[in-house]
Amino acid sequence: MIRVCHVITGLAADGAERMMFNLVTRMDRKRFHNEVVSLTTTGDLGAPLEEAGIGVRALQLGPNPAGLAALAGLSRQFRRTPPDLVQTWMYHADLIGGVIAQCSGIRRVFWGVHHSNLAWGSNKFLTVATAKACALLSRSVPQRIVCCSDAARKTHTEFGYSPERTDWIPNGFDTARFRPDWDARRELRADLGADESDVLVGLAARFHPDKDHANFLGAAARVLRQHPKALFVLCGRDVNERNEAFAALLRQFDLSHRVRLLDAVQQPERFFAAMNVVVSSSRTEAFPLAVGESMSCGVPCAVTDVGDSALLVGDTGLTAPPRDSAALANAIGILLAGGPELRGQLGVAARRRIEEQFSLDSVVARYQDLYTQAMLQ
Repeated sequence: MIRVCHVITGLAADGAERMMFNLVTRMDRKRFHNEVVSLTTTGDLGAPLEEAGIGVRALQLGPNPAGLAALAGLSRQFRRTPPDLVQTWMYHADLIGGVIAQCSGIRRVFWGVHHSNLAWGSNKFLTVATAKACALLSRSVPQRIVCCSDAARKTHTEFGYSPERTDWIPNGFDTARFRPDWDARRELRADLGADESDVLVGLAARFHPDKDHANFLGAAARVLRQHPKALFVLCGRDVNERNEAFAALLRQFDLSHRVRLLDAVQQPERFFAAMNVVVSSSRTEAFPLAVGESMSCGVPCAVTDVGDSALLVGDTGLTAPPRDSAALANAIGILLAGGPELRGQLGVAARRRIEEQFSLDSVVARYQDLYTQAMLQ
């Protein structure tokens, strides 16, 4: 039995966190025992992890003495009952979890990189500073560095991360959960006051500058000139009119009459299955889960060409440059103008691409092989 401790910055239901959840709940429990340590809170995923039989510990790390005590407690835990290896997720956990693990005598440390843009102007100072510290330690702390996208691998090796220790394992998608579902499609459309004749264009992303909701809404305003019956449906944390920054964007583009807001959704598979087209309007991505999950549901995507988005979509959807709402509108418009026949063909091809190249089972197998090989060294 290989004991793996996953150290992660937090447990919000965002991309890296969801991938970690998918991994630990799908690994072979006869061969691996997983536990999760969150540097902050249990977030959205703590309870589901515990329900799945995965032990969870939240350190409540913050700018106070209790946070330092929690880190000391993690060190004692590692020394008292050391796991066979520690997998960390995202920069702060890579740095803090990796250093504590190494100082506690754990030799097998694996970092997880889930970001592809380290430009100073596009990130918080602390984020880039933490990544720089990781770059300096990348030849001494981690045994391997696992990047979720090829774009992230290239960005980080150029930033100073050790290329010799860096691997690429893409995110994977649960094709049994994310699948075409006509019942979910009808139910969600009914909730939105739409029927099968309505064309729904979806965006699933938390409200954050990287997701560039202004780009999406600008494209939507342009699309409506040619497709006035299109309905734009958005979900994600803080995507609601209580968020004044988002509400201001709706007013700026005068879209309230053709936009539906679902805020954070608990069953994203129902959301994607109900859409005709799904969009990723981001200015930066690594390997977007929302795009792959949409494709797995048989829905074609229009995406900005950032990170591995274009690689993921392949020839099953369309791409546009980032921060170019006119180009994104053109991509969406082509998918809408193609009608049900084109979208159906692309949707079938999209799901097949996920099944053949990015299934969750194949990705879990790659992590398990990585960990197994590490035990032999």
